[in-house]
Amino acid sequence: MSLSLLIKNGRLLDPVTGQETVGDLLICNGRISSPSSLLTHDSALSVLDATGLIIAPGLIDLHVHLREPGGEAAEDIETGSRAAARGGFTTIVAMPNTTPPHATPEVIRHVAQRGAEVGLTRVLPSGCITKERKGGELANLATLAAAGATIFTDDGGVVPNAALLEQALHETKRLGKVVMEHAEDHALEKAGVMHEGEFSKHWKLPGIPAEAEAKVVARDIVCAEATGGAIHIQHVSAAAAVALIRAGRARGVHVTGEVTPHHLALTDADVRPDNPGGYKMNPPLRSAADRAALIEGLCDGTLTCLATDHAPHTAENKARGFLRAPPGVVGLETAVGVTYTELVKKGRMNLLAWLRLWTTGPAAVLGLPPPSLAPGAVADLVLLNLNSEWTVNPAEFATKSRNTPFGSWKLFGRTAATVLGGKITWLADSKRLK
Repeated sequence: MSLSLLIKNGRLLDPVTGQETVGDLLICNGRISSPSSLLTHDSALSVLDATGLIIAPGLIDLHVHLREPGGEAAEDIETGSRAAARGGFTTIVAMPNTTPPHATPEVIRHVAQRGAEVGLTRVLPSGCITKERKGGELANLATLAAAGATIFTDDGGVVPNAALLEQALHETKRLGKVVMEHAEDHALEKAGVMHEGEFSKHWKLPGIPAEAEAKVVARDIVCAEATGGAIHIQHVSAAAAVALIRAGRARGVHVTGEVTPHHLALTDADVRPDNPGGYKMNPPLRSAADRAALIEGLCDGTLTCLATDHAPHTAENKARGFLRAPPGVVGLETAVGVTYTELVKKGRMNLLAWLRLWTTGPAAVLGLPPPSLAPGAVADLVLLNLNSEWTVNPAEFATKSRNTPFGSWKLFGRTAATVLGGKITWLADSKRLK
């Protein structure tokens, strides 16, 4: 048995057991090993100094747009994986709205295989709910699942009617999978580009009402309750949606929800129409009351996941003005800092609760084993520096795109190292490795 990596003198935090200790972590053959193995094996190994750092299971992002195939000018699987590794993510779920979409086994396999070739993070392809992601006929979910689809979504578009959604929920229940819903009533959305409220009126921009989200969430919960299927609401942004999810979970409905860093940290008051690169996203930044409800939902367990909705776009597309630019912002490399600063540093929740939103929460949605530091667990790890303040510089991003609202923000919480199956995929300071 060959020893590969010893991580020394870190603060180990296990989201499964809740245990927190200062000590060492030994990795052998890609898995966490008992420290006693050092007494019986003298093979050469690398040593990573984790003094002053948190050692935790690698982070999981349920919602990432890698743009490959078809949109490689904005991102590809290699650059997106590099950004994920720098952000501390060891597993990401690739969204299906590519060209062509994740609607065939061939595309599903390409995304999975390319992610494995790059080898910087585990890339899990999602599969389309409807054929070609067009909202008409149900896709062959069993075939897509057999090809490697881990979850099903038409992200960027909503399942258009309850009958079709219930078909999907029945089939995903049979397959042991989950439906992820982009909850947006397009009839209510119309041509809106920001939250409908006082600031959309001030800027004279068409607004998207919060009801456009809440109406779909209400329908989806009813359908999940009727079928016994599981549904996950993507990028929850509205207080009414949080209340609906809370009530559904209290009744035993299999419904979960995620919050993005930008909806957690910003409101429609922050929108600057001269900067669609940083402030146009879908769903839009909503009111201060909506933001407060998201924070409450994360703190009381209504919302069990954080997710970036990492959505890269070219500078040319984002320069088309607020009305015409595509929605979306990048998030993989700022997610730790924004969410740690907003939730833990500001005293809204403790470190363990925050970590679970990035680990055990999303793992449960995907049906993965809870990420832990127990001996025998796969050595997917993140080492976090939570003590030093840093300034966001988009020019240093690994992603191809720079469309972020967080440029020049001062944050606490940054990835010092990422380990995937025992292999270091990102190391901020090479002096820590001996």
